[in-house]
Amino acid sequence: MLRLSGFTLVVALLPLVASVTGCGGELIVPSGGAGQGGAGGGGGSTAVLYPQLACDPLVPSYCGFPFPSNVYTVDDATSETGRRVGFLPEGMPLAETGYMPSPDYWSKADGFSPGSAIVAHFPGATGAGLPGLENLAESVTSSSLTLLIDAELGTFVTHWSELDKSTDDEERRALLIHPAVPLRDGARYVVVVRGLVDANGDALEPSPVYKALRDGGASDEPSVAARRALYTQLFGILDEAAVATDDTLLVWDFTTASRASNTSWMLHMRDEATALVGDDGPAYTIDEVDTLIDPVNIAFKLKGTMTVPLYLDKAEPGASLLFGDDGLPEPDGTYEVEWELLIPQSALLAPSKLLQHGHGLLGSYDQIESEHFRTFCNTYNYSIFATKLVGMAEEDEGFIIGAINAGKLDELSHMFDRMHQGTLNSLLLTQMVSRGMTADPTYGSYLDGEQRFYWGISQGGISGGVYMALSTDVQRGALEVMGQPYNVLLNRSVDFEPFFAIVNLRYPDPRAQQHFLGLVQMGWDRVEPNAYTKYMFDQPFPGSPAGRRVLMRAAIGDHQVTTFGAHVMARAMGAVHLDTGLRDIEGVPIAESPVDANGAVYVEWDFGLPPEPTCNVPLESCEDPHGKLRKLEAARTQLDTFFRTGVVSNDCAAGVCDESAMSGCTGAEDPDLCD
Repeated sequence: MLRLSGFTLVVALLPLVASVTGCGGELIVPSGGAGQGGAGGGGGSTAVLYPQLACDPLVPSYCGFPFPSNVYTVDDATSETGRRVGFLPEGMPLAETGYMPSPDYWSKADGFSPGSAIVAHFPGATGAGLPGLENLAESVTSSSLTLLIDAELGTFVTHWSELDKSTDDEERRALLIHPAVPLRDGARYVVVVRGLVDANGDALEPSPVYKALRDGGASDEPSVAARRALYTQLFGILDEAAVATDDTLLVWDFTTASRASNTSWMLHMRDEATALVGDDGPAYTIDEVDTLIDPVNIAFKLKGTMTVPLYLDKAEPGASLLFGDDGLPEPDGTYEVEWELLIPQSALLAPSKLLQHGHGLLGSYDQIESEHFRTFCNTYNYSIFATKLVGMAEEDEGFIIGAINAGKLDELSHMFDRMHQGTLNSLLLTQMVSRGMTADPTYGSYLDGEQRFYWGISQGGISGGVYMALSTDVQRGALEVMGQPYNVLLNRSVDFEPFFAIVNLRYPDPRAQQHFLGLVQMGWDRVEPNAYTKYMFDQPFPGSPAGRRVLMRAAIGDHQVTTFGAHVMARAMGAVHLDTGLRDIEGVPIAESPVDANGAVYVEWDFGLPPEPTCNVPLESCEDPHGKLRKLEAARTQLDTFFRTGVVSNDCAAGVCDESAMSGCTGAEDPDLCD
């Protein structure tokens, strides 16, 4: 881990506090001195200074870019990275409502997201020559137009770059650089952009501030003098990586948040709450028994509540986490959490395996009542149960929409806070059903508490990356039509089009929208797989069960969750790709069926749709295969085999998982949505 040593602002820099030209902000020197930079990574051992800026004149066309950047941090010797995020109010995206978000929530982080898009803006730029999804290997060559360099290791990071095609505003399209695998935590990265051209093929010129830093020219911009030493170090890192600086358009650096910054809240809640509820899990009530929901497949539908520690100031949307003196979440009492359990008819003959379900976007636990779940559970003898992922459950939708519509970006912190509680509730529900309910005098004999599995679909597959990384009870989990991070998924999903309609209204500048998404991702990281899946098998969290296995399954052409996000998740876990006769995936090695090994296995089905857009727009052609995979017989048998044995097999006809007959295509579809 890269630690940054303390440094004091020298007196010679004090006269540089002045207005920043071209950006409308000021060079802010915080009390105690400017934030210091990190050493190492080929740049030598000398610490350097960062000015704390609201707007960075490196990108004069948009305040807040480039993002993320260490100039939006301050020195903090108490943090694991030596830095603390320090956005200034003037640098936050301002909505049309005029509301200025408070940056306080983000100041709890000691760095930036390890997977969010890295964003800048170059007026007139085209995407010519950028390393895209179709040529990821280009991104780690010295000739790539964009480079992402691990400053400590001196290595290039695989990524793809694109202009923002979610907007038709060609002059305000941001440049997006997406890591193809989550970055290391608590690490410093250097970003390089060069060789961009306009529509005529003419080379773009760097901004005056960057040109002065690059070439050593004179500048009356105060942040230039403040960063001379920093850029000497950055260019030293480029030199050691054999990257020329004389043709660069922009170079800057940022630090990712530490593992503790992103995961310690949730880990602490898991451990403390588990101790509080006791060995049998939370106390529970059974409030409703239904024997008529589906007499052929389901013997009992049970609904009730469980009593869990409440780490929020209230149970409803808009709640905030409560913190103790140690800076970690602390409960204040308990509350009742609803759950539902379906016990199949087959459990009357033999105790059933336990299967926890993670529901879809802004959904609820009653999604387990769908026919395909009922028949699967009775056929293979699973009792399926679920609770709500509060924070992104059905009752949260109104709050989320209201916050976005009011332009209150900072209010979305309440969504992330509630998701901490929702994740905890899911973990405790497993304990309740597998430990407490198995001793229930009426229903316990139908449940086998030793066989515990997880099946998350869509949002449940996404959040399942957190659940599986943190669960101390579940050894095998299936994550279906999933991906990470949300920053990659949102623009590429039809599900978020209604939300983006509001975002477009409140933030009409598309650059502000990408700034908005980057800030939101920093909050999401604490409760989404971006910060967790890379620790599923490598340096796992304490209490992780031995022999854990994860099955990931995706539908090519998915309208709601792009498989490009699924590939990021697969790489994060070091997964192998089960050969289904379809395509290769860079960075995910192919494996022949059957796969019987600890770790993660990624599987794809093809539904005959046009190629997925390689730009950041959703595929909307033909029929959405998002919900089709789980209903296929080959997928059902594969899932049961995996849960029972840990083996992932290819059960498709002739070993080719091609369901093109289900495409719903007419032949008139647009073949290239990125043109």
